[in-house]
Amino acid sequence: MKLDSYEKLLVHELKDLYSAEKQILKALPKLSEAANNPQLKRAFDNHREETKKHISRIEEVFNQLDFEPGGEHCSGAEGLIEEGEDMIALDGDENVKDAGLICAAQRVEHYEMAGYGNALFLATALGKDSIVEILRKTLEDEGKADRDLTHIAKQEILSSMAVA
Repeated sequence: MKLDSYEKLLVHELKDLYSAEKQILKALPKLSEAANNPQLKRAFDNHREETKKHISRIEEVFNQLDFEPGGEHCSGAEGLIEEGEDMIALDGDENVKDAGLICAAQRVEHYEMAGYGNALFLATALGKDSIVEILRKTLEDEGKADRDLTHIAKQEILSSMAVA
């Protein structure tokens, strides 16, 4: 696709996000399985269900734009997921590993927030109000997931440091 309009740039960004979400959907069960903390496991499981909704929302946006969702591979998400898989493979203290899983997951969340923020900006500038609302919901979900991970880190993981 030739980037000769802001709408095509929006489509490009959405294709990247679509690929990222599909890759993340596959990675989340691995993170959940690797997590020791029950709250962290639940957070990963809950975010997997949210990710399914995010994929559906992007498909809805593509339908409105009259474009197909596939065709791109998000290398950024791939690299971040590989870092998470590296963390899973490490041996060590369960609490420390959980903290490492949170670090890896938050990198992914921040990447997604940047992508959705950019797509939201483009959709807003293009006056695509119905798409703006869809993207805003997903951006809010990603921000909540990030805040939830921070809460788990503060309440559960860091409290284990005081005992150690």
